Amino acid sequence: MANYVCEHCGMGVTDMKCAKCGKELVHDHITTDDGTQVAVAKCPDGCGKIKSPMCCGHDMNCEITGENDS
Repeated sequence: MANYVCEHCGMGVTDMKCAKCGKELVHDHITTDDGTQVAVAKCPDGCGKIKSPMCCGHDMNCEITGENDS
């Protein structure tokens, strides 16, 4: 599971799912034409992707956890 946490204020986002198929979005990166890497959350079934969450004007850090981690 991808958990996004703001390193500045501690706010977090968890359990983001695709509206088309209901599967949990996975953390990934894309590379723009100028070589910049951008964090994204994408559907594992290829329905699409979104820019990863931002908070306090910065990308939120992504922590990957297993379902058994608590």
